[in-house]
Amino acid sequence: MSVPTPTQVTQTLPSPYLTGAFTALGERLLPLLSTTSAINTASYAQQVAPETQLQQQARGMAGGLGDYQQYLNQAQQYSGPQAYQQFMSPYQQQVIDTTLTEFDRQKQMALAQQQAQAVAGGAFGGAREGVQRAEYGAQTLQDRAALQAQLLQQGFGQAQQQAAQAFQQQTGLASLQPTLVGQQIAGLSGLGQQQQAQQQAILDAQATAAREAAFEPYTRYGLVGQQLTGLAGGFPGQVQTYNPIQPASASQTLFGSLAGLGGLAGKVLGKGGIFG
Repeated sequence: MSVPTPTQVTQTLPSPYLTGAFTALGERLLPLLSTTSAINTASYAQQVAPETQLQQQARGMAGGLGDYQQYLNQAQQYSGPQAYQQFMSPYQQQVIDTTLTEFDRQKQMALAQQQAQAVAGGAFGGAREGVQRAEYGAQTLQDRAALQAQLLQQGFGQAQQQAAQAFQQQTGLASLQPTLVGQQIAGLSGLGQQQQAQQQAILDAQATAAREAAFEPYTRYGLVGQQLTGLAGGFPGQVQTYNPIQPASASQTLFGSLAGLGGLAGKVLGKGGIFG
């Protein structure tokens, strides 16, 4: 029975200069593929910066936007037909009394002067002098009443004007108060958002650094692998040719066994054997 001719095998292997590097790289990569070396993603989990104290303060002030109602309530006290009374001067009556007393004194002096003139003219006690005195008295009363009314009207007008000014001030505060509070809220919110953005940037930077640290071995070995792959084209490879060992056939095995037995038998039966 014929024995088959072995087939010649030729294979191209990496350059011997790089074989050791690839082997070392593979030894370091295999542990990274193990499930026990899984990356802890919690170390670089995304975090959201909490609300700042300024933002909390701004939110707390939002309730103050409705405080304008107190100014409207106060403004109502300065409106209506009786609003002027609370602005009347407590010294007004004293001013009126003093003014009228001085008025009466001046009229008495004028009356005494008229009487002196009547006496000098010989008309004192006559009908004409009596008519003049009566007219003077009536005019005096009229002038006195007019002066008193003028003083009262002046005090009333001043009090009413002050009530109107107070009303305008309170209504102005009612409209201004939400604007001022809103501006303050906007300012605090803006500063708080800036602080929150800064804190968020810090958290993002920390997460990025943690992620880079977790992936550092993979990144490093990946870069090394890329470099080795690039270098592989610059080094000549090695070509090996060999004849693989063919397994013995059944007949070859049988013939070999018989030949072995025959040799053993010759030693036993031949010269120098146990029967020689």
